[in-house]
Amino acid sequence: MNPAIRTATAATALTTLLLAAAPAHAQTACKGDAGGITVSPGFCATVFADKLGHVRHLAVAPDGTVYANTWSGRYYHNDTPPPGGMLVALKDSKGEGRADRIVRFGPSHDQEDGGGTGIAVYNNHVYAETNDRIVRYALPADGLAPAEQPETVVSGLPLGGDHPMHPFGIGPDGSLYVDLGSATNACQSQNRIPGIPGNKPCTELETRGGIWRYDANALNQHFSPADRFATGLRNGEGFSFDSAGRLFGTQHGRDQLYENWPKLYQPLQGQNNPAEELVELRRGADFGWPECYFDYDQKKLVLAPEYGGDGGRTQGVCAEKQAPVAAFPAHWAPNDVLIYDGSQFPASYKGGAFLAFHGSWNRAPGPQGGYNVVFQPLADGKASGPFVIFADGFAGADKQPGRAAHRPTGLAAGPDGALYIADDAGGRIWRVTFQGDRKDAGLAPGARVAAGQPAASGNAMPPEGLHPDAGGAALPVPPGGSPDQVALGDRIFHGQVAGGTCTGCHGTDGKGSDVGANLTTGHYLWSDGSPQGIAQTIQRGVPQPKDHTGAMPPMGGAQLSQADVAAVADYVWALGHRGTQTSTR
Repeated sequence: MNPAIRTATAATALTTLLLAAAPAHAQTACKGDAGGITVSPGFCATVFADKLGHVRHLAVAPDGTVYANTWSGRYYHNDTPPPGGMLVALKDSKGEGRADRIVRFGPSHDQEDGGGTGIAVYNNHVYAETNDRIVRYALPADGLAPAEQPETVVSGLPLGGDHPMHPFGIGPDGSLYVDLGSATNACQSQNRIPGIPGNKPCTELETRGGIWRYDANALNQHFSPADRFATGLRNGEGFSFDSAGRLFGTQHGRDQLYENWPKLYQPLQGQNNPAEELVELRRGADFGWPECYFDYDQKKLVLAPEYGGDGGRTQGVCAEKQAPVAAFPAHWAPNDVLIYDGSQFPASYKGGAFLAFHGSWNRAPGPQGGYNVVFQPLADGKASGPFVIFADGFAGADKQPGRAAHRPTGLAAGPDGALYIADDAGGRIWRVTFQGDRKDAGLAPGARVAAGQPAASGNAMPPEGLHPDAGGAALPVPPGGSPDQVALGDRIFHGQVAGGTCTGCHGTDGKGSDVGANLTTGHYLWSDGSPQGIAQTIQRGVPQPKDHTGAMPPMGGAQLSQADVAAVADYVWALGHRGTQTSTR
């Protein structure tokens, strides 16, 4: 059986088994609006705060004040953040489960501050990532937001590339662990371009692709390659300690196995590999990037194609690298992890890991995945059972990066054991509490919300969803083209024929995402906008994008004929001229 099919079949069987084995929870009466998401039986979700900007990570002070870091820039189409500082302090002073006091602090976007991802509370200070540094603010004795100017803890952190953020975690001993994600997808001399081998040695690992360690109690430290703690992590993002002092982190697996190496991989292999990872971070550990990736089907590290790999059969030096504690479906994008040590949730959650999956953009030819929060049971630092989808429905009706209503990014636990979930698409924070019967509260998945379906039954749609062109006027036809040519380009664009991958970056409606341009505006950066010019851009690719984060390999990594390219170019032209009079042939 094809490994990808075997994986899908196993996942379906696992979900069925979990649902069958789950205890029959009594119906929980939840108060308040769940904000469109579903959670596991016995739990209640409410909207704690909304429309805060692009909220990334969260931290909660001992008094219950929630602190959030927000981000801006090209990942969000350079839109304008809410006025005020990029950091947010939130307090539920009435005990109603919703923030009634919200104060922004720190430098603002108008002061050329881009905000950031990382945030933590430690030793009476709130620590935050901002631009190339991590700073700290003294927590106020009275009031909500810090009033004093920040102190610089570490500066000079690398910026730019595919992963310019600096998430971090602080240990009980004051060790400050900073993730410096890779600048490239696989350490190629031409990033994300098909057939380009990886650099040997990968000098990027001297300053990126790993974890760096500093002292949270010291000021004015400066980034140095010598401070590397662990290596081989393409993009870590999440940090959390368990009660035994073990430090866990996440890893975003690499992209474009099939698109960049079609002679070695089938489309379904690129859809389902490599795995996303939960790892235990130890000094000196090497998790394998860029030479290796974790194969979700084989459950082992294998050699990457840029370094002599043969489609996942050879392990080579990867046998010596550190394998993950747990693995998850490809491209789901684990943006945060929280080891739950609270007492509010049932005992089956104690010591396990919640993971926030931001959601995929590149699971072609299948539907996108993630956009959820899962729970992974752990025992003695190891996975002790399969994960369950704890919270779902964040994306709403459309699981696409540019169209999702909400995308999980951050997790934190309050002093009362409540779980907070942040989202950087709609700027929302949820608060999740347990209201069920603890006696029958085993692990059980929440209600799944499928891609293309609404999060609530009040807005019913067909199970197959709605095609973006359904009910609209016919697309225009470029001069010299034909309706059949545009229709063929439509099918290729949407991955129905020829292995097209366009929707992964540009969305099913062509309106773009953080990694791909909006094709419906009629504005072109790389050509004159004619079908011929568009075709040349498709053939060449866009190795160094101007306004977006995703480099486009030639033909999007697909194996397209000249006729296929011409058809896609006509369709893209038509998207940019929708609403104009149809051209005549």
